[in-house]
Parts: sequence; C-alpha cells; structure tokens
Amino acid sequence: MKHDHKQVSAAGSVSRNALYGGIAMAAILAAAGGFGLAKLTSNPPAKVAAEAGEEKKPVGAPDAVEMEADRIAASGLSVQTVSATGLAAEIVAQATVEAAPGAQAVLTARAAGSVSRINKRLGEPVRAGEVLALVESREAAQIAAARSVAAAKADLAAKALARERHLYEQRVSARQDLEAAQAEDASARAEALSAAAAVRAADVSRDGRYVMVTSPITGRITSAPASVGAFVQPETELFRVADASRLQVEAAVTAADARRIRPGDSAVLELNDGATASAIVRSVTPGVDETTRAATVVLTLTGGQGLLQPGQAVRARITARQSLTQGIVVPEEAVQTWEGQDVVFVRTQKGFVARPVLVGARAAGRVEVASGLRAGESIVVKNAFLLKAELAKGEAEED
Repeated sequence: MKHDHKQVSAAGSVSRNALYGGIAMAAILAAAGGFGLAKLTSNPPAKVAAEAGEEKKPVGAPDAVEMEADRIAASGLSVQTVSATGLAAEIVAQATVEAAPGAQAVLTARAAGSVSRINKRLGEPVRAGEVLALVESREAAQIAAARSVAAAKADLAAKALARERHLYEQRVSARQDLEAAQAEDASARAEALSAAAAVRAADVSRDGRYVMVTSPITGRITSAPASVGAFVQPETELFRVADASRLQVEAAVTAADARRIRPGDSAVLELNDGATASAIVRSVTPGVDETTRAATVVLTLTGGQGLLQPGQAVRARITARQSLTQGIVVPEEAVQTWEGQDVVFVRTQKGFVARPVLVGARAAGRVEVASGLRAGESIVVKNAFLLKAELAKGEAEED
C-alpha cells in the first residue's frame, strides 16, 4: 500500500509539471503575440504610408507632366495632331511660298516720264486704289489734252444736233441736215469716250500733269526699286505689292511622286525655325519642267498663314493617300527613350503624358509608330526632350 501511494504521488507530480509547462508556453505565445501586435500598432500612419509608397511602379505605367498653355508656348514645344498615313505615303519636297493668283501686283508707270513723288516705301501697307507715286509725263499731258478736245467736240456736236432737231421740227431745215448732225454727234461722243478711256488707262491725274502709280490690290510693298528723279519707261517696274493673307506654296516633286499625289491630299510645311503650317494639295501639273525635270504641286494653306511670307523657302511633307503601308508617322525627335522604352508625349487637359509606343521603320528623320498611338491624338513633335528632363527632375525630387 505504501508503494502504491508513492506511485500515485509521482503520477500527480508529473501531471502538475505538464500542466505548469503548458501554462508557461501559452503565456510565452501570448506575450509574443502581444508584442507583435503592439509593434504593428505602434508604427505611425505616415510610416505605413511611406512603406506602401516604396512599391515599385508597374513597368510601362504612364508618367505625366502638368503644364499650362502659357508655359507650353514659352518652352517652345510644338504640338501636332497625328494621322494614319504610312511612311511610304510621305513625299518630301522643297517648296517656295508664292502669292496666290490675284494677290500680287507689279506696278509700272503707264507712260514715260520722271518720278516726281514717292508716297510709299518698302514694307509699308497699301490699300486698293492708293497712289504710291507720281510720274511727271509729257505723254500724260497729251492724253489729257486729247480728252479735253474730244469732250469739247462732243459738247459742240450735241448742241448742233439739238439745234437741227428744233429746226427740223419747225420744218425749217431738211431731214438730211438732221441726219448729218446726228452722225456728227455720234462720232464726237465716240471720240470723247475713247479719250476718257485713255486717261483712265494711263491713270492720268486731274490736272493732266502726272501719271499716277496706283495699287490695284490691298497688301504690302514687297519690292520698291523706284527712286525720285529717275526717268522711267512704261515697262519699268516701280513697285511690287503682295497680299500676305492669300498665299500658295509651290513644291517641286519628281514625275514618279507626282503620279501618286492627288488634289485634296494633306501636307505639312516645315519652316527653318521649326514651326509648321498645314496645307492641302490644290493641283498637280500634268507634265514636268524641261529644265528641272520636276513637276509642280500647288498647295493651299489651311493653317499658319501668319508664319509665311512670299518668296520664303520651306520643306513640304505631302501625304499621298496612295500609300504602300499603313501606320502613323511622326518626326524622329518626337520619340524619346524613357525607362528603357520608346515613348511619345501625348497632349492631355493638364499637360502631357509619356505613352509607350512600338516604333517601326525610320527614314529621312521620320519614324513609323506601329502601335501605342491613335490617329487624331496630339503629340509633341519638337523639343520633346524637355518633357523627358521634367520627368527625370520629378523622380530626383521624390528620391
């Protein structure tokens, strides 16, 4: 019995040790859990937010640059709307800005004489009908005198006719006298009309002393070789006036390219300073020039008229609708490399966003965008590297 009691006591002692050990382990786990919870809850919200912000940005995520319209203009960024054309559709040609038919006038003296007065100088604006210079001319005096003589004869013939008609009605004179007076009156009136037309054609002043050099159109003087005191002939050019608001562009293309161009095809004109103007094809000459072996494509401006002047040389990019490939073609400068990808900067309401694109063929400073860009979207085609620098600056500030 005593031995059994010892066994029971030993068993009870083991059970109590196991129980104490379990309670101690539970206390340790609870303490560890509480410490972990306390550590999590003790982190301030700012630190949690910062840790969340350290997540890497997904590859290809857009990068935006906010920029107001006035800042865009000051930065020299050029924005252009793209269209689906294809690299093979673009025809590059040298072109010259010319005044449209009826928008340029070459002014000469209508009679020989000496330049007596010049009222306008090179570059000044003129109105239609405004007198630019006066040429003192002997021929002008003769024309004016002929008009005065013809007018006097016509007046005398009219009075003689009136007198003969009165005598005929009174049955004093014969009918043949009346008919002779009528013929004389008709002849005198014809001479008077001819003399008056000569005065208008020569643009003779009222006093008959000068030939007036008058502009037939409104515009600006683009050439003024006239000088006071110089003796000029009727064919001598004194002024050239052009209306800068009515311009056309003449591009020289090869015969092969001319066959692909059709009226209505769009074109972009590139100026030396990087500015662009839009135009459409109005006509194409059916043959080539014997000297240059080139055909002439006449373009009508649809935008950017204020950027061009007559005589200015530009480069025309004509988009022929008869294209061999399909795609969007942009200037090579518009495509930038950002985070290992080719991107273009697309215009948004608040500024620009870097859009990853897949580029294809490149030729003559142009690149074809195979995907990532839609026709009708506006992108930066000049100084796009400035936006890339803005993105790099923003990332440096965040770091």
